[in-house]
Amino acid sequence: MTNTDTTHAPVHGYEELDRLMGLMTGDEKHGPAATSTLDALWVLYDRVLRVSPRTAHSPGRDRFLLSKGHGPMAYYAVLAAHGFFGEELLAGFGTYDSPLGHHPDRLLVPGVEIGSGSLGHGLPLAVGSALGLRAQGLREPGVWVLTGDGELDEGSNHEAIAYAGPAGLDRLHTVVIDNASASYARPGGIAARFEAAGWSALTVDGRDHEALYAAFTAPHPGRPHAVIARVAPRR
Repeated sequence: MTNTDTTHAPVHGYEELDRLMGLMTGDEKHGPAATSTLDALWVLYDRVLRVSPRTAHSPGRDRFLLSKGHGPMAYYAVLAAHGFFGEELLAGFGTYDSPLGHHPDRLLVPGVEIGSGSLGHGLPLAVGSALGLRAQGLREPGVWVLTGDGELDEGSNHEAIAYAGPAGLDRLHTVVIDNASASYARPGGIAARFEAAGWSALTVDGRDHEALYAAFTAPHPGRPHAVIARVAPRR
């Protein structure tokens, strides 16, 4: 199997993410939607995901699916920071001839696994990806999907959650960015919804890198895993 570790050094450090995001200008940036994901994305790509520009097409790579695709600025900044493409592309964000659209396109942006932005699609696609990898006998690759709390109002996500637990999709991981944007409350909170369907679930501060890392790497044998990252606006 091709080596898919995360030991490659990023081209840019975390401290440069604000500068990289500042290169992306124009209307319809969905800034708050993007910045709410920044820390979770950084920890995933810097310390957890077994994928790099060199292994982006390896069958043994981890798959990351951005379901919260209508605010991709932080995603693009993190990908650029890790060398998936040059930072010079960031300044063209959202323009006619730029590959970096307001929704990411897997055919145009290196490192992107799915075209996303229509809310509620990412988690069902992640379930299908985990099932596909299992059917091929590929047990090492992890599948990660990042959603927003508001997305969980979509029925497609409830179906995916209800299926994945009993199916024992233990290579499936969901990161829910909880910035209190959901329209409907869930009895017991978001983690309880996943736990009721047989998932492992943890809730952490979505700006605390060590807490995020510990939650992302917590063991969950035989069960899919959800991390609910509570996020207040960045100052």
